[in-house]
Amino acid sequence: MGAYVSTYCGLVCETCEYRESMNCGGCIATKGNPFHVKCPVSECCISKLRAHCGKCADFPCALLNQYSCDPVHDDHPPGARIEYLKKLEREDG
Repeated sequence: MGAYVSTYCGLVCETCEYRESMNCGGCIATKGNPFHVKCPVSECCISKLRAHCGKCADFPCALLNQYSCDPVHDDHPPGARIEYLKKLEREDG
């Protein structure tokens, strides 16, 4: 069946320090509008009808790498969301 993912990019919403303060429900729950703005990663997944980026033939693409390794988008360590999606895919195997 596969694990539940709350975001398209692999960010774990439950540990996001901005979730409550920004009243964000996560990108899947908000249909690609986390923090009340459109997310290009979400838009890509939605347009390709993917459950999350790990399900894409282009995974990990340049856009996801940019987000995952940019300190502004809060991956600790850089690339953590990509590693999380790889782990999910191995478990889904």
